[in-house]
Amino acid sequence: MTNGMEILLIEDNPEDVEITLRAFRKYHLSGKVQVVRDGEEALECLFSTGRYAEPSVCSNVRLILLDIKLPKMDGIEILQQCKSDQRTKNIPVVVLTSSREENDLTNCYKFGVNSYVVKSIDSSRYTDAVQQLGLYWLGLNQLPSEIHSARGRAGSLQCEHVNDGE
Repeated sequence: MTNGMEILLIEDNPEDVEITLRAFRKYHLSGKVQVVRDGEEALECLFSTGRYAEPSVCSNVRLILLDIKLPKMDGIEILQQCKSDQRTKNIPVVVLTSSREENDLTNCYKFGVNSYVVKSIDSSRYTDAVQQLGLYWLGLNQLPSEIHSARGRAGSLQCEHVNDGE
């Protein structure tokens, strides 16, 4: 197992958090998932500041799952900051959102999102989508060597829920 967390789930809806975590556990897709519930906490985690200033559980992020409708700071602003910083620009970011607004979709791609997925209201379809995302981004997707060597590979790992932000 790699050290630290592999997935940063930025989501404020407790039901969506639970469905996502359940899918990762069911399909053995990730060793560790850090859940943050607002934009401010997400940036602290990504950039090791504030409550994450100590050696951070967020230093091993291999995938960011990002809702765009968040308290304190929206996901598009988080995406923009993440993709414009050398430390985080190569981490794949997948937007998981209920928004079908063309403006949100356009802005996400403008700021470098790797994928934009609209959440299904059907929980089994949502679980299937999370499974497919995990299989692709943690299993099939190839990372640049500097990320690969620093972060390791996930392999077949059990999901360990690091923190639910409560």
